[in-house]
Amino acid sequence: MDGVITDVTFDLSQTPLRGVNRFLHGDISGQKIAILNPDGAHNVAIGLDAPATVEIHGHVGYYAAGMNKLANVTIFGNAGSGVAENMMSGRVHVKGFASVSAGASAQGGLLVIDGDASLRCGISLKGADIVVGGSVGSFSAFMAQAGRIVICGNAGDALGDSLYEAVIYVRGTVKSLGADAQFEPMTEADYEAIATLLAKAELPHDPKDFRRIASAKQLYHWNADANQEY
Repeated sequence: MDGVITDVTFDLSQTPLRGVNRFLHGDISGQKIAILNPDGAHNVAIGLDAPATVEIHGHVGYYAAGMNKLANVTIFGNAGSGVAENMMSGRVHVKGFASVSAGASAQGGLLVIDGDASLRCGISLKGADIVVGGSVGSFSAFMAQAGRIVICGNAGDALGDSLYEAVIYVRGTVKSLGADAQFEPMTEADYEAIATLLAKAELPHDPKDFRRIASAKQLYHWNADANQEY
């Protein structure tokens, strides 16, 4: 924190989280707010609805920065389950690792995770962009409906299971693809999209190293003759 200028600083070892979140739900437009000593607290900086900058210095528990709208939230540590869940817009940046269901149902904005993300990263994604600097666990992008996920490391089992219109870009290995997910040829538009997202995430990788995964669209309509075999 040395040399960092903030408008307001909260220390969660001294101030109850309820009071901090109440302040964050007020008129904080244009402010820079620092939160110290979260010590794994749940629901830190949830439901923000203003173009403000919030820095959380330490590890957080469940649902940090959930339902974010317009704010720029940076977590200088690891995040528990559901970070940036149902995010609408803005930016959430996890400088460490993220637990299960990071970015679940996120509808807009950008989620950046510098380290690895656990199981079900981007589950039911609805339009946001997610960039993971490391690897993701199994069932990531399960039922992802819209948006883009850039994975700079490897992916676990059943990546992209039951995808709709979301697109996944993977730099490393994929243990297995989920139902109806398939590798597709890369286009110049894909390379440009990856380059833009990597630049926003401040990651140095070459877009040419990534592969595209999207839906084969065999699950869009029920087929009674398939006997549930897809």
